[in-house]
Amino acid sequence: MILPSLYRQFTPMVGCMLVLCLTAFAHADPPRDCAWIDDDGERLACHDRADGRIAAASVPSGSSEKANSTLAAPASLIEQAWGFSPSAPRYLLRYHEMNYLLPITHTSDRNIEPWEPFRDLEIQDGEINYDDAETKFQLSFKYRLWVTDDRKLGVWLRYTQLSTWQLYNADESSPFRDTNYQPELLVSYNPGRAIGSFRWSLLNLGINHESNGRSNILSRSWDRIFAEAGFEKGNFALLAKAWYRIPESDADDDNPDITDYYGYGQVRAFYSWRDRTFTLMGRGNPKRGKGAVQLSYVSRPLMGPLRGYLQLFHGYGETMIDYNWNQTVVGAGVAINSIL
Repeated sequence: MILPSLYRQFTPMVGCMLVLCLTAFAHADPPRDCAWIDDDGERLACHDRADGRIAAASVPSGSSEKANSTLAAPASLIEQAWGFSPSAPRYLLRYHEMNYLLPITHTSDRNIEPWEPFRDLEIQDGEINYDDAETKFQLSFKYRLWVTDDRKLGVWLRYTQLSTWQLYNADESSPFRDTNYQPELLVSYNPGRAIGSFRWSLLNLGINHESNGRSNILSRSWDRIFAEAGFEKGNFALLAKAWYRIPESDADDDNPDITDYYGYGQVRAFYSWRDRTFTLMGRGNPKRGKGAVQLSYVSRPLMGPLRGYLQLFHGYGETMIDYNWNQTVVGAGVAINSIL
């Protein structure tokens, strides 16, 4: 009885690890996607910048003027992540958000309120025993469906799936507490303009659906139209996103007050240093005084594509079931990419 129980509990985690590793080996490009750069000088400079080294002032013999310019310029984190180079493949499968596995996370205050009505309906007997410790993982990718010849304008499909799993809660049969599904369709453009000392490298316009795939009391969902802009300077990037929620009828709206907690946009700051990355996200509704911040750190590669990953979340909406629940969550595990 013990072995089958352990098998049921740990098989999904092993499966997730295999998916992360296979995805990394099958689709991951070398650091900063340098492999598809044809020019030898440009490709070498790209690898140097990805490793955090300052590009050399001299140009290798036989390199073009374009390579010289590239060596002198700071790395374009956003443009490489989105394949805006004219030499990039027309069709691309890339990471989107973080792809990670946190075997252990711990919350300051576990949310059990969404399940309270089940006791009132006598569907559940006794206390709802959800552990403060659980496992969390995310899979996310984007695929370019169409692009212009100069690669500056394209149409992308994106998908992100986030799960929180009560792995260590054998008393409740180790259930998945929540899983969020988020498909998106968007148009992406590279303005390539200087704004002060920053470069405006990204403009996205699209539509987004997010839900937890449940029904009735536990159902959470919303649809949004969004605009996103990306600015960068050297190894620093700033991504600002604003959205408008598409209204639903009162009868169909599972969470009519969700913008009170998620607000109408978010800002993310990203910094790369010697192949390590730091990300800070902030979102919220200042009028309501509610929101969330998330700080994350990704280490250098530890084993193949796997990197150490630390995540700290504070505020509302760690997952959709927690959209109106305030907590602090800390987790540690592995990742195979950063947001850029």
